[in-house]
Amino acid sequence: MLSITFSSAQQLHDYIEQLKIYDLESLKTKGAFKNLRQIESKYISAQLDLITKCQVKEPDSLTDISYENNQTLKNILKGDYHLFKENANDSLAFDFYIKALNSAEEQKDTILVAESCRKIMNLLFKSRTIIEVYPIYLNIYKNYLYDDNEKANYIFHYYNHSSAISGIETIKELKDGLRIANKTNNTFLKAKYNQLIGLFYQYYKKELDSALVYQFKAKKLMESKDHQFFVNEMFGIHANIGLAYQQQNKLELADKYFIEANKVKILDYRYVEKVKIRELLSTNAYLQEDYQKAYDLLIDRNKFMDTLNEYSKAEKLNEINTKYKTEKKAKENLKLKTDIEKKDRQRRNLWIGSIAFLLIGSSLAFLIQQNTKRKQKLAEQEKELETQKLATVLKEQELTSIDAMIEGQEKERQRIANDLHDDLGGLMATVKLHFNALKDKQTPELYTKTNELIDEAYQKIRTVAHAKNSGVIAKQGLLKAINEMAEKVSASNKLAIEVIDHGLENRLENSLELTIFRIVQELITNVIKHANATEVSIHMTNHDDSLNIMVEDNGKGFNPSQVTKTNKGMGISSIDKRIEHLNGKLTIESEINNGTTIIIDIPT
Repeated sequence: MLSITFSSAQQLHDYIEQLKIYDLESLKTKGAFKNLRQIESKYISAQLDLITKCQVKEPDSLTDISYENNQTLKNILKGDYHLFKENANDSLAFDFYIKALNSAEEQKDTILVAESCRKIMNLLFKSRTIIEVYPIYLNIYKNYLYDDNEKANYIFHYYNHSSAISGIETIKELKDGLRIANKTNNTFLKAKYNQLIGLFYQYYKKELDSALVYQFKAKKLMESKDHQFFVNEMFGIHANIGLAYQQQNKLELADKYFIEANKVKILDYRYVEKVKIRELLSTNAYLQEDYQKAYDLLIDRNKFMDTLNEYSKAEKLNEINTKYKTEKKAKENLKLKTDIEKKDRQRRNLWIGSIAFLLIGSSLAFLIQQNTKRKQKLAEQEKELETQKLATVLKEQELTSIDAMIEGQEKERQRIANDLHDDLGGLMATVKLHFNALKDKQTPELYTKTNELIDEAYQKIRTVAHAKNSGVIAKQGLLKAINEMAEKVSASNKLAIEVIDHGLENRLENSLELTIFRIVQELITNVIKHANATEVSIHMTNHDDSLNIMVEDNGKGFNPSQVTKTNKGMGISSIDKRIEHLNGKLTIESEINNGTTIIIDIPT
């Protein structure tokens, strides 16, 4: 990574890396910036205001500050001001962000180039009418991805743009990006990933239950922070959830989330959002046959349509971009001409020496290359050996765990058989003798004793049955049982299981909970035995009249087409039978080396 040249660069970079993941808890008060130079301190303070209040004050005159690299920070601040002020101007914001990127590239400052690119990417993400500009800055950005946060951010924008251009969903690629984002502490980026994946399930694949799972996860992440920057994003999430419920014809639920979206304070200039939410509310009222309300909302929507001018904004942005590319190309041509002239002079002076050096260098390079190849081959062999050792150890541990499980099951069966044989066997033989005696000699005492023996046999049968079912569902409920199972499996440090739930505050019918627990238990057993995964997510969402379960792993995957009704394998047959008994539906999504997703929908 290239570095900035002025003295407080490392401190500035540390602050920026905390800001970009919204880790405000680690940032101290504005007074803590006293070791930074004036423009740097202003920049950090302004970014804090942007995250917590979504406001940036107009930058005062900074012309008196003169030292290396201040132009990048000044231009980003000016861009932020024009983007977030009351009468925002996307065109001017874009212009200043481009200037910031230009100066950061000239200074060869990796972190500030990435900072400028992120500002440009976020602006373009909002302005959907100028998606053709995206690739220019994505190509610049990809050369400055210095950590997982930047890589995940780049993947998010790249595949969002790819789908917008091609009209083809990129859910698998976005899930790969989400796995990288999950390695960071960037709550905002994780939420945006879940929101976009949910949106793609909704619009491209028409899988509304899966869409709602991801939208609710995005909602939970955004609600974990009270910064205004996060609060504003709830508009889109609530609108998406409402639209999914509307598509399921759950119109009252849809209304609930549209109204929540409408409560979010939207900046005055964001006419697109104002128009959209009124359209959604109007449509929902129409579907509920409340025609007067639908008409009133449509009239309200038209007020904002009159001031909507996104098309002219897009044209202005394209003009600025063209101007920037022209100026940059002229600079590059001038620099290229100078470099060619300089190289011509150097070429004449070094030509003779180069021939001699080439002869010696060729021999030396050949020897170095051979030595490097030998070292590389040895390193590869050592790495392969270590991999084989690790695989052997893991397989042995896996086999040991399976053997222990089987042994435990055998002991349990043996114990139950012994209980039935030792306790009930002798008891029932005694009962039979008493009945024979009753036939010959009917006395009250003998009748009472026989009745007591029958009661005792009944109680022993109940004890065996309760012992078989204890500790799973009957007392603690489905959610707690699954969480405990996840904790026990995760304790091995080989497989991390995350349980995400929504709408499971109330208990389901006990036999249904028990069946669902057995299904999830079997799916996790499959992951342990077959998937070679390190991470599993269990999503459980209750939608009043249906329960959606999604189990995702990052394992080696398989070809779902090989799983048929006659050859299901991996316990899928028993799982499918349980789901079929509940009138549910099982969906399998998997690719080789890209993990597996099992989706189950069960009517409740």
